[in-house]
Amino acid sequence: MRLQLPVGCGVWSPASKVQRVTRAAPIACRSARSRCSMRVSCVAETSEASKQAAKPAAAPKPTPYFSTPYGGGRVSSTDSVDDEDVLELKNLRQYLVPRDSPFIANNNEGGGFVGDRDRIRLHTVEFESSESSGSYCSHGVMTTGEEESCVLLPEWAIRCGPRKTIYFDPQQVSAAVVTCGGLCPGLNDVVQNIVYTLTDYGVPEDNILGIRYGLRGFYERDAKPINLTRSYLDGIHLKGGTMLGTSRGGADVKEIVRRIDLWGLNMVFVVGGNGGNAAANAIQEECEAQGVICSVVGVPKSIDNDILIIDKCFGFETAVEEAQRALLAAKVEAGSARNGLGVVKLMGRQSGFIAMQASMASGVADVCLIPEIPFRMDKLCAQVAHVFEKKGHCVVCVAEGAGQDLLMNGSSGTDASGNPILADIGVFLKNEFKKYFKGDADIKYIDPSYMIRSVPTTSNDRVYCKVLGQGAVHGAFAGLTDITVGLVNTHYVYLPIPTIIQAPRKVNPKGRRWNRLVTAIRQPDLS
Repeated sequence: MRLQLPVGCGVWSPASKVQRVTRAAPIACRSARSRCSMRVSCVAETSEASKQAAKPAAAPKPTPYFSTPYGGGRVSSTDSVDDEDVLELKNLRQYLVPRDSPFIANNNEGGGFVGDRDRIRLHTVEFESSESSGSYCSHGVMTTGEEESCVLLPEWAIRCGPRKTIYFDPQQVSAAVVTCGGLCPGLNDVVQNIVYTLTDYGVPEDNILGIRYGLRGFYERDAKPINLTRSYLDGIHLKGGTMLGTSRGGADVKEIVRRIDLWGLNMVFVVGGNGGNAAANAIQEECEAQGVICSVVGVPKSIDNDILIIDKCFGFETAVEEAQRALLAAKVEAGSARNGLGVVKLMGRQSGFIAMQASMASGVADVCLIPEIPFRMDKLCAQVAHVFEKKGHCVVCVAEGAGQDLLMNGSSGTDASGNPILADIGVFLKNEFKKYFKGDADIKYIDPSYMIRSVPTTSNDRVYCKVLGQGAVHGAFAGLTDITVGLVNTHYVYLPIPTIIQAPRKVNPKGRRWNRLVTAIRQPDLS
């Protein structure tokens, strides 16, 4: 099915790359159920049409749904969901033998099962018009922080959870777990719960491998895999970092798949960010090319919270909580001096979610600078001077990727994971403030980056990691591959990895979250 969309809209396809969506000439819009950029049906305005009175609305048709007793959703009484309007997931079921889940005997401890036609809506807001805050790109997700670029999405995603029918014999499963990329709170939690859930299914502990120091651990001689058992992993969620070790990029995918085949692995769980999930996608494609039957499942890790579509990545809440400590320290330092200026640099290469959220939560930041929104140094200095006059001190929170266009050397190349290598905006700001205020400001610069990412998880993140680890295993036993699991619109779903790695997720400069912050701290336009 190809959606017929008006001018200014795009068409989603599972394999599509980032599509640019530009506005057409002025249009008049009537509310409807199409997936145009404002979820409205648009027709060109004519003088004839504008003179005609609106026709009375037809009587509502009986709904094909009935509500559940707990208000958690609605149950379809008909085959009402179009299969082509759902994010498509790859599976290995044609090569596998279906069998009953081991949890059927007790109805999954009384909790029941998830069906393959359980859907989660990706589009939850119906906007009144294109003037409604946040309405642009409501049919998808923005990828560059600018209005002209969106990744278009269908209406539904497949719900995450245990199925009645599984496609692997738990006694014959051999699984591997690997963590990739930079550290992030929650890595140990996810590893622990993947292993716990595998053993709950009945996978022998001897058949679960932990790959050391990232994807290279599949084949490097000095990083042999370790056996992961419940007793070995007991209590690791109380520690920061990753007990498996990690590394960035540069892995030999063909050699990894050769080891998967050699070791007889039929499940591989990759815990990583955009780079880690891209590697998982490459591994799955190589498995397919080599005829190796292995379910490759990702768990999205990003302290920057920059994975497309997903509400939040694990570790993000913990990072924000820890980042507040640095901002509060800057507040104390700045408030204890005449014209005290505290500058705090937080993580955020291409997305400013940590800086934005920590500034909002702490309530002490006077200026917040993020990569999505450019700023001028003269306007920034003038705003700091204005805050000095008003309060006597100022706190500036800056994401590491902000203002790279102002630095002489700027960002240069990429690291092994494909991330841009950034110049130090924090040191640059400190030096520029010194020049501007000519010694009439007491400047303190704080960079807590590695302290933030190495701490254990907070309670909310810990629960989130448990569900993600469980969901990843449920997806593998459901015969799915090349998928990742995450929270979307407060529900857990499976997403195709190619869709989420198209681009990093960005803060919407015209969205409600950014607007709440700048109105709360009264930050003017600094661009």
